[in-house]
Amino acid sequence: MQRVLIFLVVLLMPVLALAALDKPLMPAAKVAFLGITFIDTSTEGAYDGERPDQTARTRLLEETTRQRFRDEGFVLLANDAIAEELARTTNPADCYGCELRMAERLGADYVLVGEVQKVSNLILSMNMVLTEVKSGKTLRALAVDIRSNTDQSWLRGLNYIFKYHFFKS
Repeated sequence: MQRVLIFLVVLLMPVLALAALDKPLMPAAKVAFLGITFIDTSTEGAYDGERPDQTARTRLLEETTRQRFRDEGFVLLANDAIAEELARTTNPADCYGCELRMAERLGADYVLVGEVQKVSNLILSMNMVLTEVKSGKTLRALAVDIRSNTDQSWLRGLNYIFKYHFFKS
């Protein structure tokens, strides 16, 4: 009997973990948005280096993210107090908890980070993660693959994340 119970608990753990990702977000919460990091692992990036259009798209996603969070009633905090540390951080989405420490210094309730990884000029992956600062628990996280390297495809991927996971009604 005990083995059956252990088996059921292990079987249901992923379901329970996913259920926590639907926990309602605190209204008017303070959010530290640490930006979106562009990672180019394509052969094109290795040969040609940074492309201005992709840099502009990353900035477009960041501004769209800021506006969406404001529209949803969140307070976005200025990153001035952590600007130096943030500038030294290669990728706030992958820095062993530095995003939580920076957000805590800002007095944030949540910290938001994102990544866009270019695999090729056709295939890109976009990730957004919202974490509760006090507990360190991930509240929202989703990765989507997008096809095509255009403003429209990048925005479509970001809007999908927000519409169907972060702010689903």
